[in-house]
Amino acid sequence: MSLVLVVSLTASALSGIAWTGNLAGFQQEFAKNDETPLFSEFKGVHIGLTADEARSKLGAPSDKGDEQDVFTLSEQNTAQVYYDKDKKVYAVSVFYIDAKAAPAPKSVFGSDVAPKADGSIYRMVRYPKAGYWVSYNRTAGADPMVTVTMQKM
Repeated sequence: MSLVLVVSLTASALSGIAWTGNLAGFQQEFAKNDETPLFSEFKGVHIGLTADEARSKLGAPSDKGDEQDVFTLSEQNTAQVYYDKDKKVYAVSVFYIDAKAAPAPKSVFGSDVAPKADGSIYRMVRYPKAGYWVSYNRTAGADPMVTVTMQKM
């Protein structure tokens, strides 16, 4: 059941890739020209890696495809890796069912992100020099989940 929920969250997280501006108070940011992202890889998988290299770093996917793989790393942690037409990684989304196991926003962006009144957190930063953006999304509620995504621009 949780895997279905996680896959649903991925589609939602990646559906706004062409989005620019402000959506319900969630504003994107552009990093300074010389700024490089702290979140540049997950377990050795980074933008531009081949599908075979990504699979060798994360193990056998629980759902394998030409355009995306799903890796079930534990009951509480999954990752989805997306591939372009050349079979190279263009996006990585990591899902933490238990927010306590997720990295803090400071370790993703280098600074804290203040939660909203309901406890949710959202931040997206574009890194033009690196050629990709990074987002952090924590849901509201008593049992929040966290999604950390990086995607080629």
